[in-house]
Amino acid sequence: MANKILSADSRTRSSVSIFIVVGLCCFFYILGAWQRSGFGKGDSIAVEITKSGADCNILSNLNFETHHGGESVTTNDLETESKPVVFKPCSSKYIDHTPCQHQKRAMTFPRQNMVYRERHCPAENEKLRCLIPAPEGYVTPFPWPKSRDYVPYANAPYKSLTVEKAVQNWIQYEGNVFRFPGGGTQFPQGADAYINQLASVIPIDNGTVRTALDTGCGVASWGAYLLKKNVIAMSFAPRDNHEAQVQFALERGVPAIIGVLGTIKLPYPSRAFDMAHCSRCLIPWGANDGIYMMEVDRVLRPGGYWVLSGPPINWKNNYKAWLRPKEELQEEQRKIEDIARLLCWEKKYEQGEIAIWQKAVNAGACSGRQGDAQATFCKSEETEDVWYKKMEPCITPYPDVNSPDGPDFNSPDEVSGGKLMPFPERLYAVPPRIASGSIPGVSVETYLEDNRIWKKHVNAYKKINKIIDSGRYRNIMDMNAGLGGFAAALESPKSWVMNVVPTIAEKNTLGAVYERGLIGIYHDWCEAFSTYPRTYDLIHAHGVFSLYKDKCDPVDILLEMDRILRPEGAVIFRDEVDVLIKVKNIVGGMRWDTKLVDHEDGPLVTEKILVAVKQYWVAAAKNSTSSQ
Repeated sequence: MANKILSADSRTRSSVSIFIVVGLCCFFYILGAWQRSGFGKGDSIAVEITKSGADCNILSNLNFETHHGGESVTTNDLETESKPVVFKPCSSKYIDHTPCQHQKRAMTFPRQNMVYRERHCPAENEKLRCLIPAPEGYVTPFPWPKSRDYVPYANAPYKSLTVEKAVQNWIQYEGNVFRFPGGGTQFPQGADAYINQLASVIPIDNGTVRTALDTGCGVASWGAYLLKKNVIAMSFAPRDNHEAQVQFALERGVPAIIGVLGTIKLPYPSRAFDMAHCSRCLIPWGANDGIYMMEVDRVLRPGGYWVLSGPPINWKNNYKAWLRPKEELQEEQRKIEDIARLLCWEKKYEQGEIAIWQKAVNAGACSGRQGDAQATFCKSEETEDVWYKKMEPCITPYPDVNSPDGPDFNSPDEVSGGKLMPFPERLYAVPPRIASGSIPGVSVETYLEDNRIWKKHVNAYKKINKIIDSGRYRNIMDMNAGLGGFAAALESPKSWVMNVVPTIAEKNTLGAVYERGLIGIYHDWCEAFSTYPRTYDLIHAHGVFSLYKDKCDPVDILLEMDRILRPEGAVIFRDEVDVLIKVKNIVGGMRWDTKLVDHEDGPLVTEKILVAVKQYWVAAAKNSTSSQ
């Protein structure tokens, strides 16, 4: 009898315990859900400085207070209470500071082969550890597509190109804005007619050509007008006497970086671009044993196109207008033609000052060059190893044909490395590099799951920041792009994403990113990025600070993010909570407003989201700063 009483009592206590546990679980679940949704009122940004009267209520479900001391605690009191180090503004002379393309430092390097225009980053003791100010009067750029044609003068107050390139219709100064009529050195009457001329030979209109490379881009009008045809160009030009040309491109909302074709390989994977372009870009294509054309060949997809307009094309009819000796031009074009034949490029078009070549689709079309003494081939494993690696006068070998008849099958129609679907279908098609197993550790199943996860993540971001896909953020960067899932989930004519694959990433995925019809670049975040200050509207940093733990100082990475982020631009960090607490403490001294948010799957997931908005402030008189 006693045993029965004890048993009943035990069952009662057990039932009470279960009830208490269930009750606590429900309480903490509801608490976590409340914490994720109860952000309060949001900031109004850009209304005052643009004076447009538009509804610019950003992050309406986030509470960004200007004073951090009274901020409510989220994610179960995990935020640190330590006082952040306050970073001071830099002098106003650093408004357009580009650490790895510093003009004074550049002049200490050789001018031969443009070495002095390449990346030369500061030593540790030379780094600025202050906040780069915006120029006085800085305003939010115009929304796309108006930004293609107009840039506020205050954002890049440099008029030299309006005089130097006046006849070529690059840029005009009108009141308080710069206007970009769409002209270029080779298309002073506008890019549209020029692009239509190219489209008579190159399949630009049907999605076959999606990614393009513009070498020596000027203010990137070619890339700006290609976007109308759903072609996205990666444009680059050096920081030289053409003042602020890349800065103008990015202010217009066009992808561009500071770069040069000198002695170092371009920071892109092999077979990345469907088309490459040079419009009087001043690159000596026939020099140095054809090394520059060989580098273009490396990054050009099999079957891709190369466009060269300007000298020396059709020199017989143009040498007088160019004021150059015809013998010099004749020799220059002869060298280009010889190198093109060595690379198995077939000339498809030459008219006026424009010539177009097409790269062969596979090695079968190039069997004749095997016995050519000039045909030196690069080692296959070195074609993707590009970061600070010297270019060599060698030809990048074609990869195997992904054919059902086997890798040695060389049908004239089989594309080496795999054929791509037209865009936008290729955005979610399985990239050939993944289908062939060329990226160790990445299977078709991995790719499909990655797409599913990033659609889920981006949907969560849109709930946190309701204007993410409104057009407010035109220039977007993903600092650790992986397979490009973030960019694919955001794909829209209103924005573009620079997909950065860190040089220390475990997997080299940038080639697959390009095969999706997206663009990107290799970069080491221990160094400054090749861009001007204030050139990105939204930065996404997934796992960046875990990746670079013990590699370099996180303060340097965050200061670089601040440099390239526009005033009132946003950052989304996704990382482990202990990492984000440290990041949050650092940016607390950088004039950023922040909020720590739980993972979309709930408060028990250790990965969290930190959302930040950079405050609006500008350089004022006598190197002081002002906030508005």
